[in-house]
Amino acid sequence: MNLENSIKDIISKKLEDGTIEKLIGQQLETGIAKALDGLLGSYGDVTKIIEKEIKSVMVPYLEQYDYSQYITKLDSVLVEVLKSAAVDNKKILENFKELMTEDKMKTIKVSEIYDKWMDYVAKNVDTSELEVDYDDGVSYQNVDVSLSFDEDDNKSWSSFKYATLTFECEKDEKMNFEIKLSLYNEQKKSSWDISYESKHIHDIRSLKHLNEMEIFLMKLSQNYTKIEIDKTYENDEVTPEAEPEASFS
Repeated sequence: MNLENSIKDIISKKLEDGTIEKLIGQQLETGIAKALDGLLGSYGDVTKIIEKEIKSVMVPYLEQYDYSQYITKLDSVLVEVLKSAAVDNKKILENFKELMTEDKMKTIKVSEIYDKWMDYVAKNVDTSELEVDYDDGVSYQNVDVSLSFDEDDNKSWSSFKYATLTFECEKDEKMNFEIKLSLYNEQKKSSWDISYESKHIHDIRSLKHLNEMEIFLMKLSQNYTKIEIDKTYENDEVTPEAEPEASFS
């Protein structure tokens, strides 16, 4: 039996046992599925026809619908939302703008940061527990503040040195700041890098909780401003700017 006869015999047997019909059916089913997918898919002709018919019914109905009863309600809701959110949003925008404004300051001295912090304390220190001073007019008593620079217990094998810069107010712990500094050992100049992240920052909404001193320190950190150590310890008195509310005769 030659090859041609063998092929004929195989084809005859497959025709008789239904194998060929089964294979043709499978391929036909696949072809129909592909064709329907093309017609009914996102860009298929049938889909476009259905979409067109739905639009022709829905769009005119929506255009003619009277929404006036809802507009009045929506307007009052929006007014209330804006009233409650305006102050917070204004603070968020102001702080965001301040953080995004890049300073050209390459270096800053510890004494300059300390002076700015003392100004911050004078404006914001809690005066509720302070005595009133009558010696020179009527004002709150001075509060004791201090600055300290302390190098950490650095490893001898480390390429970096680390230190902590601390600003402390005796009468109000909320005024205190602790700032982490680092110095690459091979740097020729003794200017340190600052690393400061506010504990208040979690998302964009938390920007409203930042105070001016936190923003100032964060800007120094993100702008890679170098810190010159011109003071390692200082002790001063700060006079609160707020005036006592009580009247005196």
